[in-house]
Amino acid sequence: MDSVKQSAALCLLRLYKASPDLVPMGEWTARVVHLLNDQHMGVVTAAVSLITCLCKKNPDDFKTCVSLAVSRLSRIVSSASTDLQDYTYYFVPAPWLSVKLLRLLQCYPPPEDAAVKGRLVECLETVLNKAQEPPKSKKVQHSNAKNAILFETISLIIHYDSEPNLLVRACNQLGQFLQHRETNLRYLALESMCTLASSEFSHEAVKTHIDTVINALKTERDVSVRQRAADLLYAMCDRSNAKQIVSEMLRYLETADYAIREEIVLKVAILAEKYAVDYSWYVDTILNLIRIAGDYVSEEVWYRVLQIVTNRDDVQGYAAKTVFEALQAPACHENMVKVGGYILGEFGNLIAGDPRSSPPVQFSLLHSKFHLCSVATRALLLSTYIKFINLFPETKATIQGVLRAGSQLRNADVELQQRAVEYLTLSSVASTDVLATVLEEMPPFPERESSILAKLKRKKGPGAGSALDDSRRDPSSHDINGGVEPTPSTVSTPSPSADLLGLRAAPPPAAPPAPSGAGNLLVDVFSDSPAAQPGLGPSPEEAFLSELEPPAPESPMALLADPAPAADPGPEDIGPPIPEADELLNKFVCRNNGVLFENQLLQIGVKSEFRQNLGRMYLFYGNKTSVQFQNFSPTVVHPGDLQTQLAVQTKRVASQVDGGAQVQQVLNIECLRDFLTPPLLSVRFRYGGAPQSLTLKLPVTINKFFQPTEMAAQDFFQRWKQLSLPQQEAQKIFKANHPMDAEVTKAKLLGFGSALLDNVDPNPENFVGAGIIQTKALQVGCLLRLEPNAQAQMYRLTLRTSKEPVSRHLCELLAQQF
Repeated sequence: MDSVKQSAALCLLRLYKASPDLVPMGEWTARVVHLLNDQHMGVVTAAVSLITCLCKKNPDDFKTCVSLAVSRLSRIVSSASTDLQDYTYYFVPAPWLSVKLLRLLQCYPPPEDAAVKGRLVECLETVLNKAQEPPKSKKVQHSNAKNAILFETISLIIHYDSEPNLLVRACNQLGQFLQHRETNLRYLALESMCTLASSEFSHEAVKTHIDTVINALKTERDVSVRQRAADLLYAMCDRSNAKQIVSEMLRYLETADYAIREEIVLKVAILAEKYAVDYSWYVDTILNLIRIAGDYVSEEVWYRVLQIVTNRDDVQGYAAKTVFEALQAPACHENMVKVGGYILGEFGNLIAGDPRSSPPVQFSLLHSKFHLCSVATRALLLSTYIKFINLFPETKATIQGVLRAGSQLRNADVELQQRAVEYLTLSSVASTDVLATVLEEMPPFPERESSILAKLKRKKGPGAGSALDDSRRDPSSHDINGGVEPTPSTVSTPSPSADLLGLRAAPPPAAPPAPSGAGNLLVDVFSDSPAAQPGLGPSPEEAFLSELEPPAPESPMALLADPAPAADPGPEDIGPPIPEADELLNKFVCRNNGVLFENQLLQIGVKSEFRQNLGRMYLFYGNKTSVQFQNFSPTVVHPGDLQTQLAVQTKRVASQVDGGAQVQQVLNIECLRDFLTPPLLSVRFRYGGAPQSLTLKLPVTINKFFQPTEMAAQDFFQRWKQLSLPQQEAQKIFKANHPMDAEVTKAKLLGFGSALLDNVDPNPENFVGAGIIQTKALQVGCLLRLEPNAQAQMYRLTLRTSKEPVSRHLCELLAQQF
């Protein structure tokens, strides 16, 4: 009978794959799920394969399988190899079934039932523990089976992205494989760590392996492993290590395989722009890139550097000087000539005072490259020459002689001939004033999304979304050099049931997204930028704050802005928040990015950044079905008097969302004064003719406007005594709800917004922090102390601020995280 059930399940699976419409589930669903309880392991294995296929189309119909799958997995993982003798493979109990169960669980979000979730976490911890045990056999089959389960376990941990302790442990385990003698294991470890690097909880742990990854980039014999190492360096890059990583990638580029050179060039260009701390480093990096690999520097790259230099006055002189020096090399790539021609034509006057770079010298240097260049570059140089006539009248006769030459006026190429004739006539006929008007300096480019990241994703091909989505954890990691907020857009994808945001799997960028593979519906949330920011201005804070300033009513930009949307519904016009709204909000207290809500129809993802009393949030609405959403309308509602405490400007989104697509909504947020209640997000749309609505709590809490403050021990205790009134202190003693791990606790406190002060508390096990809540009306100083008691599995949290409601509210918010 067991073999009949097993054969029936496999046969049904083949039928379903051949013609899904021929397999009506309905009353069969419960019977199929119940097969997971069967005593015969062959039946269970066949049933898991069948359910994994069926649940991708109808996830809600099979969600009861999660608890059964966890139960079965727990029994396998906790069993000894002798308990399942018939299904033990080289001392590993039922490895194929274990892998299938772990893949089935990846079709669903983390279990809501606390008991089931606890049992699953215990299973995952057991697998990680067993990976540390000495092997029971030296046979390769034993290690293959053991590692297959381990890697699938790590994939599930990454998919959930909700257990900081497990994510850090998974990262440490993968770190051990980076130097394994087996090439396949090194490859898989690098690939998995690329995804872990995008998690707020494990990013720091991934960064600890930077030296090993750089060494792999230099010494690996296998090109595919070197490519994964480059991907991981790109994924782990942030402001703290950007210069080191960019330098290593440039060094590697000189000897890199031709097949991946263009990809490395794009990555270096993206990182240089995103994490540049000053423009001189950015300009040097891009020019070095052109020098080393000019053939692989696409138009998108050198266009971008011209946009940034044109838009920033403080770098124009340096760029002109640097490109002038670069052009003096005997062998100069044509892309360098293009960049040099444009920059000197616009800003050559800034270096003309130096006799070594006088106008005649600049012209002679550029014209010496003219005959070696393509038609497009020659056309650009002719435009530079006419610009020189305006900038440097002393070069007029020389340049007119060049334009008058027969090789230009009778050039076989129509474009070059027309430019030569028109520029010669313009320089001869027009007065000085007219010439100055026609040839005045180019105005700043309109801030727009960088197209480099989109090109990189096209280069990587389908399914590369998660590996490239570097918009992840650190708000300061967004594009600061000329990106702008992306406009709402939709992306068609082939997989409606996939992870719409790639947030669980792993990225940001400001370019039109490329189609993703089945594993990732939203390719481009990081344009990394989701949020492209203005640029390397006087300081990151000033740049960020100036970008969030709305345009003045009388400015041209204000006239071009979208007309004001219709009035948002009030709290009385929407339903109450969904029951799990508080739990979903709690997930975002110490993090800025992630999936806010997900059901069988809709996925809502969040990426946000905050500085001082201002913030910007990106909401990504993904249609998981194959049916278009009609009348799609997400609105932000201020309950009570929240409108006087928090200002939220929203951008409208498209009213129709195609099946398997996503739209993005941008919110600009200003904290006017301290608040206790978050705004509400009301989402309404029609699906298949039926109205749908839900109300969530927007993840904007008072700690988002926390600015960390460093102080010495003496200053801390002095301030602590000043905040000694009873109403200024809030204290809570509570039992730990999660494993007590010092690194995870530290990450949560940093995510909460506080600066962690070392060597302040006499007890080194305690955590002490300080910060300031920034609002428009006032600043609220805050000091905190967290005392963990590992033996009793308890915490004592004490917060002192100058305002009683803020003390109590912050204490409640932070206590829920432990």
